[in-house]
Amino acid sequence: MRIFSPLYDKVLGWAAHRHAPWYLGALSFAESSFFPVPPDVMLAPMALARPERAWSYATLTTLTSVAGGLLGWLIGYFALDAVEGLLHEWGYWEKYLVVRAWFDTWGFLAVFVAGFSPVPYKLFTISAGALGMNLPLFLLASAIGRGGRFFLVAGLIRFGGVPMERKLREYIDLIGWIVVLLCVVAFLIWRF
Repeated sequence: MRIFSPLYDKVLGWAAHRHAPWYLGALSFAESSFFPVPPDVMLAPMALARPERAWSYATLTTLTSVAGGLLGWLIGYFALDAVEGLLHEWGYWEKYLVVRAWFDTWGFLAVFVAGFSPVPYKLFTISAGALGMNLPLFLLASAIGRGGRFFLVAGLIRFGGVPMERKLREYIDLIGWIVVLLCVVAFLIWRF
């Protein structure tokens, strides 16, 4: 089922627009907290069209993604306050404290890996806030993970050219479904 290709095509249309850097920044910000299409699909064609600007596009994508991640962290942080009483009432508070300790120990690594990988970063931004991850560490892990990913994409496209972008286009639906599957698995692991 090809549901990601139409979104990809829409984002490619944005990449050709004269305000493309603004769209890239907005897409990158939104993807970090709620939007399903990763900014790589816009970053890649923009870097292909203007290879001399690939690094500035990667920088813009990284900064706006980290800012969007901060929004996700804030959503998680303030949403927890709204449901803390229910966690106590339903007997989940102790489990929450165990998960929070785990996130305190492994949170940097978890956010870094989520930022770099195709795993939905937004799940980790919201979870990091809900679990009270140290904000400066969260921002550092986000900057390193997201920056590494976006600079890698920009570099591959800058130096790999059209064949690299064609591969991305060819596999976008597979990548999208893998991300959905990873979300389901992460939810099931979290839930059980």
